[in-house]
Order: sequence, then structure tokens, then C-alpha cells
Amino acid sequence: MDSHKKENREQTNNEKLQLKIGGLHCSFCVNSLTKACNQLPGIKDVKVSLAHEEILVQYDPSRVAETGIRDTIGQLGFSIRDAGRTRTFEEEEADIKREKRRLLLTASIAVVAAVLMAAMWTGFRQPWFKWAMMTLALVTVFGPGGYIIRMAFQSLRRGILNQHVLMEFAAFAGLAGGFTGFFVKGFPIKDFFGVAVFVTAYHILSGYVSLLVRTRASQSVRRLLALQPPAARVVRDGVEQEVPIEEVGRGETVRIRPGDQIPLDGEVVEGTSSVDESLVTGESLPVEKGPGDEVVGGSMNFYGSMLIEVTRVGEETFLKQVARHIEEARALKPGIILLVERVLQYFAPGVLVFAALGFLTWTLGAFLITGQMDVGRAVFASMAVLVMGYPCALGMATPLAMIRGGGMAAQKGILMRSGAAFQALKDISKVVFDKTGTLTHGRPEVVDVVSLNGMETGRMLEMAAAVESASEHPLARAIVEHVEASGLYLSGQSGFEATPGMGASASVDGRVVRVGTLDFLRESGVMIPVGMDGAGELEKSGKTVVFVSADEELMGLIALADTLKEDAKETVDRLRAMGIEPVMITGDNQGTAQAVAAQAGITEVMARVLPDRKAERIRELQATGNRVAMVGDGINDAPALMQADVGIAVGAGTDIAIESADVILVGERLGAIIDAYDIGVNSYRKTVQNLVIAFSFNGVGIPLAASGLLHPVWAMIAMAASVTVVLANSFGGRLLSKRMPRQIQTEQEVLLSVPDIHCEGCVTTIRDRINAELGPAQITADLSNNLVRVSFTDGGISPESVARTVGQAGFRAVEVKHVQQ
Repeated sequence: MDSHKKENREQTNNEKLQLKIGGLHCSFCVNSLTKACNQLPGIKDVKVSLAHEEILVQYDPSRVAETGIRDTIGQLGFSIRDAGRTRTFEEEEADIKREKRRLLLTASIAVVAAVLMAAMWTGFRQPWFKWAMMTLALVTVFGPGGYIIRMAFQSLRRGILNQHVLMEFAAFAGLAGGFTGFFVKGFPIKDFFGVAVFVTAYHILSGYVSLLVRTRASQSVRRLLALQPPAARVVRDGVEQEVPIEEVGRGETVRIRPGDQIPLDGEVVEGTSSVDESLVTGESLPVEKGPGDEVVGGSMNFYGSMLIEVTRVGEETFLKQVARHIEEARALKPGIILLVERVLQYFAPGVLVFAALGFLTWTLGAFLITGQMDVGRAVFASMAVLVMGYPCALGMATPLAMIRGGGMAAQKGILMRSGAAFQALKDISKVVFDKTGTLTHGRPEVVDVVSLNGMETGRMLEMAAAVESASEHPLARAIVEHVEASGLYLSGQSGFEATPGMGASASVDGRVVRVGTLDFLRESGVMIPVGMDGAGELEKSGKTVVFVSADEELMGLIALADTLKEDAKETVDRLRAMGIEPVMITGDNQGTAQAVAAQAGITEVMARVLPDRKAERIRELQATGNRVAMVGDGINDAPALMQADVGIAVGAGTDIAIESADVILVGERLGAIIDAYDIGVNSYRKTVQNLVIAFSFNGVGIPLAASGLLHPVWAMIAMAASVTVVLANSFGGRLLSKRMPRQIQTEQEVLLSVPDIHCEGCVTTIRDRINAELGPAQITADLSNNLVRVSFTDGGISPESVARTVGQAGFRAVEVKHVQQ
């Protein structure tokens, strides 16, 4: 009992420190940072995320101060910034420019050194060459490479062997060999000093490439993010004023206007509206809100104006709770031990051991056998081992495969944010799909139309659309868009009246037309036939039904639903054919969930799962031995995306979902999941091949260097050769599987007649919308004939989805032609 109390007391005393870290380039950096922090007293746990450039430290504040943790991180050469602050584009560009200047300076020195060395090798020698080489070496190592010395020193004094330490061993061995040449006749001064220059240059190049790739990926992601409003319209003393979110108190009244994102959790005290809560709750259809109803921060208000009383602020709000669940998921996420990490923990000590053996062999060993020490050969041996052992090719093996895979993925509309995802994808056994906005479009569409009493279906739709044309309600907009896309006539109306949560009415062609619920029509005096209550099987299948009447006669009904994406069924079938089981998870009710799952061909369904439970359900799947990928788009998906072995976010989703994911699909094409899997699997295969190549050079070269038979310059050449071969292997061949179905490779064209385009600006707007929603496409326009031609290299995009996307961009496509090539 006492030990249990003590454990609880220790848990209570623990605090967490979460920081953004700059300068994380590879798994070496992650290992160094983790080991250094764990050496501090009072550290309970350290989690470092290379993909998100974050560290989460759990510590006992009575034994170690937060400043001590920060100082340790800073001493290792990493920069620190607040975890809640995102770097601006200008800050990121400044970092790139700084590293680029450092690289250009180093590269210039390396070129001069190479020219001098080549001149001396060809017999052209000048007395001042050796002084010039010394100067170049010293300037490189202590100038542009000075920051590496500081990082290596801080690592070494903590007993950490990483790439910085190995690089400095090689560089300082080069300097030592060069200075030795001033005193020992025949020692190749130029070659040793040259080694110091080139090793430092390689290291700086590797760091720059890593920074460039990671920053560009981060900026690509940021273009997809929607910024949360920084302020709320608070009503104080009858005056409406904008106040920063963090300064709004519980009990204050906030004005919500049409189109606003609701900033905080609260209760409606005045007004009515329709609210889209799909991004936070998973419910696809809008929810009617009136006085007394609760609203959730992060949801979107549609057409009405409301006053809400704030009920939760700070850590109590829904969004803060989600953030806490994300942090918990990050801490509980299964660790993936990358292949290169397993190798590097033995590689660095091994290099130093071989260097020492080479030196001892030609000093102590030679003395024991011949009675004389060969110091010159001993220096040659140890120098060559340190140069050959610098893990340039080894360190580039994984990043280069990732760069190639990331480039190939970007061409397919996929952003790979995490190196771990490349390895984890190959082991995935289950893919869990969120329903709303992922498997489905996330918005209502007309799916069934039933006319009654001899009314023509088209005419009934025209009358309903005429009434709904004056409404901003999502269901109303869906009916109007359906009529427009069907080429039907949109009648005029007058006297429009709306009853929030019930329906609307207007005069159309001399008749009073009502569109809404059965109760709305019944209260207006419309005769309702027996058996119409509930609309039977339509509502059982998860559809929303609205009724249409003309004067006092029921004319028919319109069923709306959040429809399945065009390629959802095909993607599910292909995953199952690959041996990967699809699962659907949603906050929707069981009936709606089962209906959508049946259309998609999914048999395993998790319905009515609250946001804070999604990550827990993912953990339950992982506990049974499954590697799980999660596909989602909303705030409510973020903890599950973080918890999954691979989180895959749909690019049209929320910023918090995207930031929690390892892979991002730009647009709505679910078939990109198959592409991501193929690229991940083949990128991992490339990584393994690169490691074999690197170790082939190191495995032969290091023992050979230790024998004293390998000149340091030849070791440098061998290292350069290994890098070249790794480069050629990384960027040669293909990463997409040849087994991909033909229709994914098939080109198609959609020709749209868009009457209201008039300039290149309109075309640019359409192009940006299509690329964001549907993925990469070629868009050309004939402005004189108001035609837009959209070309895809993908068979999963329907002409209707293209036309709908053009409509979302603010234009109307009245004619669609589809050309399969």
C-alpha cells in the first residue's frame, strides 16, 4: 500500500514540457537528444518526434528545472521555440538562406582545395600550396563547420557517439595529419588537409538537403491549413467588440454571424441557425440550433445569427480536450525502430574501435614483432579508418530514398511528412476510415426523388428548388445544385418565408409551395396520406427526407444523404485484395454507419464512437498485434491519426488533423492510399538496398584502412563513390508498383461549358480549386467559347465531381462531356 501511495505521489509531482526543436535532421539527432535528456536527474520519459520536430519530456520539477532541460537541448546545438507557435514562412526562408550561404562558402573552399590538389597530383607544385591548403582546412573546420564542433563536443562529453562526433574525428584527424607533414618528411600534407575540407563540406551539404526537404514539405502542408479566427465578437455592456480568444471569460456573450466558425463552447441564448458539426463530431448533416442548445467550438455556423453564452474556456473546451488527447496519443503511439537506427548504434563505436586497432597494430604490434614502431603507417591507418568510417552514405541512405519517394508521392497528390511512415506502411494490416468527409463527400446530395399525385418528378424538383433558392441551408443548397446540374428549369418565387428547423415556403407560379418536415406541412394544413410518417425505408438507410407540397396537396419527397466518394468502393476492394482489412469508424448512428459501410464494401464497423474514444479504439486494434493506418479529416480524428502507426489525413480536412498525420492526401482521391502504400513499401526497399551498398563499401573499406594499406585520400574517394552509388540507386528505377490497375494509369478528359468565365483569373480560380479538391490535373480553357478542359491521369474521377468542384469555385457548369482515352 505504501509503495502504491509513493508511486501515485511521484506521478502527481511529474510535469510535462513540450517544445518545438529546430535542427533535427535524422535519427542520429533524435538519439542524441533522447540520450542527453535521459542523463539529467529527475527525467521520467523523453519522446522525440522527428516528423513533427517536437520533444515531450516528463520530469520531476523537484529534481530538475525546466531551464536545465532547455539548456541541455540548446548546448547540443538545437534551437527551441514554443510548441504552441508555428514558424512563419519568413522565418523558415531565413533558415534556408542562412544554411545556403554556409553551404556556398564551404563549397567554394572545397572547389579551390580540389583544384590545388589536382595541380599537385599532376606535378605542378608551388611552395605556398601547403600553406594555402592549411588555411583552407582551418577556415572550413572552424568557420562554416564551427557549429558542428560545438555540437560534437556537447555530445562527446555526455558519452554520445553520433554523426557529428564521427565527422569531427575525421576532420581533426585530417588537420593532425596535415600538421604532421610539416615535421615528418614525405607526409602528404595536401591530402590530409583536403580530407578535413571535404568531410566538413559533405556534412554541411547533408544538413542543408535535410533542412530544405523538411521545410518545403512543411510549407506545402501549411497551404492546406485554415487558420482559426484569433478573436471572438464579445458583447460587453451592449457593445460588440473583437476580443482575443484567450481573453474571453466563462459567462460572456459572443455574437456568431453567418459563415463564422464558432470560437468557443457555449449555449445559444438568442437566435437560431444551422450548424455544421461534422469536423468535430463526425455528424455529416447540419444540426439545427436554438435557445438552450449547446454549440461546440470549432464547428461552422451557416445562415443564422446567434448569441451564445460561453460555458467552457481554457483547458475545458472541446478543442483543448482534443489537444490533450493528441498529446496522450503521441506518448502512447507504438515506437517504430527504424532500420538505420538499429545499425547506427553499433556503427559509431565500431569505427572508433577499428581506428584504435589500426593505430595499435602499427605501433605496439609492430614493436612487439620487429622491435620498431611505424608511427607513420599507424597514423595513415587510423586516419583512413576515420575517413572511411564517416557515415555519409549511411546517413544519406534513408533520406535519399525518402526524397525520391516524397517526390514521387507529390506527383500523385500525396505529401509524406514522416520517415517512419515509409517503414510502417509495409507492415499495415488494417486501414481504419473515418466516415464523414473521408469515405463520403461530407455534404448532403439528392439521392432519391419520389413524386405523388400525378406530379412529374422534374416539375416537383423545379418547384422545390425555386423555394430553396432563397435559403442558405445546406439541404436547400443541395436541392438547388441538383436541379441546376440536371439541366432543369429554376422557376422564380416570391414571398419567401423560413421556419428554422422546420422548412420554408414561397409562391411559385401562383401556387404556395412548401418544403420541409411532415410536421411543418401538417401544421400548414397540408393533407398527409396515411403511411407517409417517417418515409419508411429511406430514413432507415440513413437518408434525410424533406417533403414538398403545392397549396394543400402533398406533391412528393426528396431524400438527401452524404454520398460515398466515387473511388471509395474500388479503394476498399483493392486494399482487401492486398491482404489489408478495411474498417470504418464514425460518430454517426449505427443505421447510417451500416448503410454507408455496405455501399463501400466494409464489414467491420465502429459506430457512435466519440472523439475522445477514437484513439482508444485504435489502441485496441494495435493491442491485438495489428499495424494500423487511420484515414481521417476532422478535428475529431486528430487523436486517432496521431495514435495510429500511420496517420493519413485528407487534404481538405482541418489543420489539426493534417498536423497530426504522417501522410496527407491532397484532394479527395482515396485511391491515393494505394499509391502511398506502394511508394512507402518500395521506398523502404530502396533504403535497404542503400544500406547494403553503404555497408559494402564500409565493410570492406574499414578493415582495409585499418591494415594501413589504404591511403586517406583513397578512403575519401571510396566514400564519395559510395555516396554516388547510393544516389544512383535512390533516384533510379520506379517506386510505383507495376501491379496497379489499368484505370489508375488511364488518362481521361472532362470538357465543361462554363458560361460565366471571362478571363485567366477565372481559370486560375478553377484550377486551384480542382487541384485542391480532386488532386493534380491539367486545366486549359477556351475563353472565346467558354470551355474548360480538365485532364486527369486517374480513372477514379467522375465528370459529376469535376462539375461540382467548379461550382464550389463560384462558377456554373451547364454541360459536361467525358472523354476516356
